[in-house]
Amino acid sequence: MDWLLFSILIVLFWTFSLCVVLGVSCNQSTPFSAGRRNILLVVAHPDDESMFFSPTILYLTSMGHNVHVLCMSTGNADGKGSLREEELYKACEVLRVPFRQVKILNHPVLQDGFSNTWSHQLLARVVGDEIAIHGIDLVITFDSYGVSGHPNHCDVYHGTRLLVSENSRNIEAWKLGGTSVGTSSSITRKYIGPVDVWFSLLWGLCHPRGQICCILNGHPQQSFLAMARHASQWVWFRKLFVVFSSYTYINTLQKINK
Repeated sequence: MDWLLFSILIVLFWTFSLCVVLGVSCNQSTPFSAGRRNILLVVAHPDDESMFFSPTILYLTSMGHNVHVLCMSTGNADGKGSLREEELYKACEVLRVPFRQVKILNHPVLQDGFSNTWSHQLLARVVGDEIAIHGIDLVITFDSYGVSGHPNHCDVYHGTRLLVSENSRNIEAWKLGGTSVGTSSSITRKYIGPVDVWFSLLWGLCHPRGQICCILNGHPQQSFLAMARHASQWVWFRKLFVVFSSYTYINTLQKINK
């Protein structure tokens, strides 16, 4: 009976947290609320944008910002690179990012793989080129842990961080934070779905104003639909990931300072 009561309370709390996410997201205030901006999201592989950044993309496009997605590889570790390219374009259509604002690289030294080390200098140069071409004034990417600890994700962060620290222009940059920090509690928070809203908001309150931004997803079904466009990756455990991952419901961004 105790376990039954506990389970009911968990379901009720999960549902209440989801209602909070759906209700607050429409009226939230973020540093990106005012003025139309050119924003670049930098990821490592096709599906990163849907698995980890969909709340941010959906919010920014709904606010009328010009969102560009730069994917550093085709995700060809299993020989499906060309297929995964097409899937990324389809997912970005769901996330309301125009085809012309999606760029996928197939650089010989930036190939998908846990054992492949990507040059931070090269990554910084590639990101810098995109910033110059599109007049980007804000960049968003992974944090140093890369959410899952994937070395390609981590390299993308370090390359972007290198660009920010060396660039003479005042490029504003944010990294995915909160649940992706490499601590013992990160795994637990990563899979509690909308319940993470309480931890993320509290985490934001513990930092100086303007350093943390919490973005809630008022349309989590869009995250599911976007990830489903990555048909080659849409296996049972990724379906569970999208349902239970906190990244489906909330993104916590932390400012990258020089």
